[in-house]
Amino acid sequence: MQAERPGASADASAPTRRVRVYETLRTAHLERALELEPADLLYLESRYDFDGALASKLAPEQAGDLRTAWLVMRRGYDEIEINEPMAIPSVRRSWYVVSAVRLRDLVTRRRSRVVVYAIGNVDPATRPRPRRLVPHLGRRLDEKLARRLWRQVDRVVYGTDTARDLYGRVFGPMRVGAQTRTIPALPAPCSCGTVADAKVPGRVLFLGALSERKGIDTVLEAWPRLAAWSATARLVVVGRGQFHDEVERVAAEDPRVTFVHDPPRDRIHEELRSASVVVLPSRRMSAWREQVGLPIVEGLAHGCTVVTTDETGIASWLSEHGHTVVDGDRAPGILADALTKAVATPLDPADVLGSLPAEDSRLRADRWLFEPSGNSFSSGTSGPSDDSRG
Repeated sequence: MQAERPGASADASAPTRRVRVYETLRTAHLERALELEPADLLYLESRYDFDGALASKLAPEQAGDLRTAWLVMRRGYDEIEINEPMAIPSVRRSWYVVSAVRLRDLVTRRRSRVVVYAIGNVDPATRPRPRRLVPHLGRRLDEKLARRLWRQVDRVVYGTDTARDLYGRVFGPMRVGAQTRTIPALPAPCSCGTVADAKVPGRVLFLGALSERKGIDTVLEAWPRLAAWSATARLVVVGRGQFHDEVERVAAEDPRVTFVHDPPRDRIHEELRSASVVVLPSRRMSAWREQVGLPIVEGLAHGCTVVTTDETGIASWLSEHGHTVVDGDRAPGILADALTKAVATPLDPADVLGSLPAEDSRLRADRWLFEPSGNSFSSGTSGPSDDSRG
């Protein structure tokens, strides 16, 4: 009998039992899991920002690929969320799990539901392949498994139009009877405090990993030009990473620059409430591309004006709602111009918050992924395809 764990239904007669199987777990996943549909959580490894205290509220289980597949099969979950097939590094883990689930389905004569939340925006064929023979063959295998995995998914929510179009182009149609929906990856307004009264004019916030792909180097290069043009501009950098020493040096030399190294979440929310502009000039690097950008999402949820690049999957939405989107190959001067304009004429925080959905889109997506189907999954088919825009 399945042991009761945090996130699992305490009612043994509950109609469904759910599990989320992730490759990597981070604090944002934990925060969201507290609001998502109740489910067990299995993961392989944690990110640097993993919050142990928050994890204790959910009791996620860390397990390797084969053990995870065994646990999922033995516990008899009815609904299983896996990493999206476009996430090639996690494909084998997902394949082991789905294979175990389908084997169990054959024995029990039913069909468990496999669901995916998809925001992937990099074609696996464009990712650099290893030159050594064995890793190269392993990558080719993973790409083939990704296509097979795609045809085992029963429901998928696309968080961006970019992801929806890419999946259709790369993996082709899903299995007959699978259901899809597109729900733009937007947050609801944050409930952590009154935003409009806290905004500091000219305050620019960079939040996240201090890495080249996130564009902190370009922000530092653009800052002197922005500072010269705007006497009210202030730069706050919050995060950790490879550019730590450089950011610390700039902050020590310039009183208008503040560096906050890896703070707790309440301090991050404080910085977001006071920031007028959030900047995230992501650039595409090797096999990586910004899918949405958590700093963008959190900035919107706190009424900030966003300055970013067209690498994010919600670039079109941001442009349509008055935020600034520049080319991903932007020069520091172009970014400085964009920041100067944003600092001089930021969007009204009330308008930013008013453009957002009342309910976080990830919560809405999760509810749809796990809501009962009009047809029985035990028959081996799902309802008709739903390609409506959420």
